[in-house]
Parts: sequence; structure tokens; C-alpha cells
Amino acid sequence: MNRLKGKVAVITGAALGLGRATALRMAEEGATIALTDVLAAELGEFADELTGKGFTACGWPLDVSKEADVERVLGQVAQRFGRIDILVNNAGVAGVSKPTDQITEAEWDFVQGINVKGVFFCTKHAIPHLRRAGGGSIINLSSIYGLVGAADVPPYHASKGAVRLMTKTDALIYAGERIRVNSIHPGFIWTPMVEGFIQDQGDEAAARVGLDALHPLGHLGEPDDIAWGCVYLASDEAKFVTGAELVIDGGYTAR
Repeated sequence: MNRLKGKVAVITGAALGLGRATALRMAEEGATIALTDVLAAELGEFADELTGKGFTACGWPLDVSKEADVERVLGQVAQRFGRIDILVNNAGVAGVSKPTDQITEAEWDFVQGINVKGVFFCTKHAIPHLRRAGGGSIINLSSIYGLVGAADVPPYHASKGAVRLMTKTDALIYAGERIRVNSIHPGFIWTPMVEGFIQDQGDEAAARVGLDALHPLGHLGEPDDIAWGCVYLASDEAKFVTGAELVIDGGYTAR
């Protein structure tokens, strides 16, 4: 408890999956939570759930691919809560799984617009607020596929590789201002995105067994596995950690 007391955290893609789990764990550790997502109804329900538990939280509908909206929402968060200390760039999409030569420009741009430009826009417009707060923590959700390749979803892999290097660049740029920037690289985690991937395979039971087997620990991860990593990187326990890759993948990339 209280590992994040007094801090204000902005979490993108907060209505479901990793973002939702991160918001809950950060709230439990004392942070004030600004929830953002394109899923307005689910976002409102989750904000009500958090406030009903006695936490301080509010939701803002937000499409991170739209720069003006990102700037506006972050300004509203800072105005309402007085500061911003933590940004979790979690919003993301998988996109199409087709060979590169069959992907349209629109399909490619859709993924980059959210997974890459979204991180860029949120970081760009969070920096002035973190600067005013005297420092802070930016946590970018990349993927194991920001570290290694696979023969599927080319736009996704490209985007997560970009996020990894954006993280390191910004870590170096802002280190002197006590703004830490780190990336988290999850393996397959049981979220709506992975659930949809399994459903698309036809034989869901076999697909689940196959995904479990990819991880030396023998099973998929849970959203909390990532949420606790975010809590650590946002906390003062990680005050000497920047430009790092926190891999939480059940051993997937250890091979």
C-alpha cells in the first residue's frame, strides 16, 4: 500500500485488459487515476467502480491517434488533479495478420496511428506536465514482439519495435529532468486481445494449449503480472531505472 501515494497517473486503454488491471493496482497503491479509452461506456463503468471503492479516479474518452484530443485531455487531467506524475502508454491494437505484400496502406497506418503515434502524442503532451511536477515516470507497453520476430501481424511487430526504441531515446533526452522512460514487454497475457486471437484460430482449446506451450513456465500470463510491473516502474523503488526493458513473458524470449 501507498507505493504511489500522492501521484497522479494517466493510463491509456484503461477500460479493459492490461490498462484496467494497472489502474486498479495503482489505485490500491495510493495513486489518483485518470482513465482514458475509446470505449466510453466501459470507461465510465470502471471509473464508477473505482470511485465506489473509495479511490480517486475519473474517465476521459480519448482516441490517442488524435493529437489535439490528447493535448486537451492531458490538460484537463492536470487541471482537475493538479499535476501528472505517471503516464502509462497502454492503448494499442493488433491489426491484420496478413503477409506484408498483402497489407494495404490503410491497414498499416491504422496500427501505427494508435501504437506508435499514440505513444508519441501522449509522451509529447505529458512531458510539460511531468516537468512541472519535477519529474515522473513514463511506461510504454511494447511486447515480446518488440524484441523478437514472428511470421504474423507485420504492422504490430513494426509498431512494438518502434515503441522499444522510442522509449530508449526519450529516456536519454529527459533523464536530466528526472523523467524516467521504460518499456514493458509482455508475453501472451489473457486479455480481450489475446482471447480474440484464440477465437480466430477455430479450435480454441487447441489454440490455448499451443499458446501456453510457447512459454517455458507453461501458461499464459495474467493482467496483474503486467500491472505489478507498471506499479514498480512508476514507484520511487525504480528511481534508478530508465531506458530499461522489463520483460514479463514467462520465459518466451529466454530461448
